[in-house]
Amino acid sequence: MFTSNKRSSKMTTLINEKRTSTQLVLVTFLKNFQKSEKEKIQVIVQHWIRTLNVKLGWICDFDKLVVNYASTIFMFDTFQLTSKLLKTFTGNTRRVNSIDCSTFDDDPFICSGSGDNTVRVWDFNNNKQIQSFNGHSNSVICVKFSLYHYQNYSQNVICSSSNDNTIRFWDFKHNKQLRVFNGHTYGVCGIEFSSFNCGRYLCSGSSDKTIRLLDVETSKSLHIFHGHDDGVMCVDISPLQSNNNNKMNNIGMIGGN
Repeated sequence: MFTSNKRSSKMTTLINEKRTSTQLVLVTFLKNFQKSEKEKIQVIVQHWIRTLNVKLGWICDFDKLVVNYASTIFMFDTFQLTSKLLKTFTGNTRRVNSIDCSTFDDDPFICSGSGDNTVRVWDFNNNKQIQSFNGHSNSVICVKFSLYHYQNYSQNVICSSSNDNTIRFWDFKHNKQLRVFNGHTYGVCGIEFSSFNCGRYLCSGSSDKTIRLLDVETSKSLHIFHGHDDGVMCVDISPLQSNNNNKMNNIGMIGGN
């Protein structure tokens, strides 16, 4: 067990920063649009035949649109009358399936999960890849930065899920794998940390048709949810819900297939 070291520093993630600004983004040739400080901003992009995984991430004090396409990650300046490409992050040799953005000790980072079985991390300021993890034996489907490890243990950690049926935690500051969850019997498609308790709880959706709830602190599986008749592609955790009958807080999870 790690020795607890509470952090007061702020970590910026999509979970806890500017939630009300997030809008649906349809993929990838960025159109011009007007800056508006009072209205939600919707970026409409079009590309190819299909919708890709696009997310709006906040890096330090300025807003950027981070897009993964094929084996490359692009970053656009969004709050301009004419949008422009700022940075390109290369290194993956196959399709990038997932990306996440976060800030640790005021240093912004981007991570990716790819069909080349790797989890990669880039230093945004230096535009350089700083780590590449090769522990997965199949395509990496989803990656998320962990707020819980940062605020409780001063660790810079990424969680990844893969078609090798595992969920893994990586300390990219010290270049090591922390732990592996092996509960799913088929590929793990989606993962999400809780927005409460500093992200202590992690839910996962799998091609084995189940949703699992994990306790990051104890490394224990808390519950397995059955009900889907096909693979669970994405998951989310709702805020704590109060139950007036028993005065308990309930955790609600959503899965889609």
